[in-house]
Amino acid sequence: MVSGYHTLMDIFYRGAMWLAGLALLLMVAVIPIGIFARYVLNSALSWPEPIAIMCMVTFTFIGAAVSYRAGSHIVVAMVTDRLPPALQKFSALLSDLMMLAISVFIFWYSLQLCSELWQQPVAEFPLLTAGQTYLPLPVGSALTLLFIIEQIISGPQHKRPVVMLGNSEA
Repeated sequence: MVSGYHTLMDIFYRGAMWLAGLALLLMVAVIPIGIFARYVLNSALSWPEPIAIMCMVTFTFIGAAVSYRAGSHIVVAMVTDRLPPALQKFSALLSDLMMLAISVFIFWYSLQLCSELWQQPVAEFPLLTAGQTYLPLPVGSALTLLFIIEQIISGPQHKRPVVMLGNSEA
């Protein structure tokens, strides 16, 4: 059962990494278009900024889940590295439990945000609603929750082959 969970998390990890990467790529491509139109063509476009913001939100929340699983999130280990091994394990578990609480909080309130804004249209994109543009928040926090559960059950995953892919240490 744990092996199946790891396989599913590997699939989610790869998909989330691709989604975050594509969002970053699109954001980097769209911002210069807006700058060019505004300052060279002297005609500001209305769509580059909202697209860049949606991409940034997607990259941030989906990328945070990827970063958590890869063990590349921000961590200050100055104190915990000097603790005895038993206390290091306890502090890692405590950290995971606090991350679990934060992720549940973000998931719950972002779901409420999406549902409250689901019918509100976005002026620049009539096909999208404001609730749909905020979907990366609950999706990213749900992925983070799944990765936290995996880490609590099986320990850190940053040395798995799928996570090490492209790493110079692989």
